[in-house]
Amino acid sequence: MIRALILIACLAPASALAQEGGPMPIHGEMMQGEMTHAHGDPARPGSTPTEVGEGAFAAIQEIVAILERDPATDWSKVDIDALRQHLVDLNAVTLEARVASAPVDGGTRFDVTGDGAVSESIRRMVMAHAATMNGVDGWTFAAAPIEGGASLTVRAPPKDVAKLKGLGFFGLMTLGMHHQMHHLMIARGQNPHE
Repeated sequence: MIRALILIACLAPASALAQEGGPMPIHGEMMQGEMTHAHGDPARPGSTPTEVGEGAFAAIQEIVAILERDPATDWSKVDIDALRQHLVDLNAVTLEARVASAPVDGGTRFDVTGDGAVSESIRRMVMAHAATMNGVDGWTFAAAPIEGGASLTVRAPPKDVAKLKGLGFFGLMTLGMHHQMHHLMIARGQNPHE
């Protein structure tokens, strides 16, 4: 009697699943079915995974897909390693940099520092961002190397002073939807800051 109850308890969830979606496949069938749907099946919404699991990997994957679709891609100039280094810099600055800020006339000065390799990532990112964003919408960005990193002085028009304060250094680094195009230019072997 006890064995019968245990058997019923074990089979009940399998039976319920079978009623919802048909017979349960064995492992080999499931793997074959997953492979069949690896490229997507419009008849099975949600059958293709979309999460790549890590942001830098996803950014590289996105750029590689764009390059593959573009018949004009010159693969002899493509440099995915340079794109990866840029993403390493982004990560280091975002997660490991220390920022001290002080008000200046019409804006804020940010002294951004980090230890070891982080200081070089800071210099590359801050200098490039200042060069790209200086003058956009009347904002001025001036950067200079300092011990352990870089300084960034940003001045905003009077109407945007509260925005500057609210953004802080990390928010400022996101301004301008140029990052994605930079990724593509870097991957194509071009310097986006020339």
